[in-house]
Amino acid sequence: MADRLVRRANPRFSFFADAEVTLGDGTSVRAQLAELSSRGCYIDTLEPIPTRTKLRLRICDGMNTCELEGKVLYLHSGGGFGIFGMGVLFEEMGADQHSSIDGWLRKLARHQGKNSGRTSSSESEAKSHLLK
Repeated sequence: MADRLVRRANPRFSFFADAEVTLGDGTSVRAQLAELSSRGCYIDTLEPIPTRTKLRLRICDGMNTCELEGKVLYLHSGGGFGIFGMGVLFEEMGADQHSSIDGWLRKLARHQGKNSGRTSSSESEAKSHLLK
């Protein structure tokens, strides 16, 4: 099978941050961000959130926090580990939200090449943090 190169209009970056998802009924779900782009993110949770679900997402990287509206585009099962991954599309964002996301993305873009070739345990640490 031939490999396909997928070119994205909005580059994604690995980005590990704590997140809290609030659903329309007020239910709060703990999450972990794994990827970030200017249009959305990929989150891991212990509870599946159905596709097309609108939500409020609060992202905190330890220094900065951003709250924004989003919608689940797709859901991946965790392969038996009890973790569910979801692609979230950001809905309308205000100037403060754009500023926060753009700031994180600028920082990630600057550091993108610095860690190439190195193995990092950040992703596994982030997922184990979610399970605590």
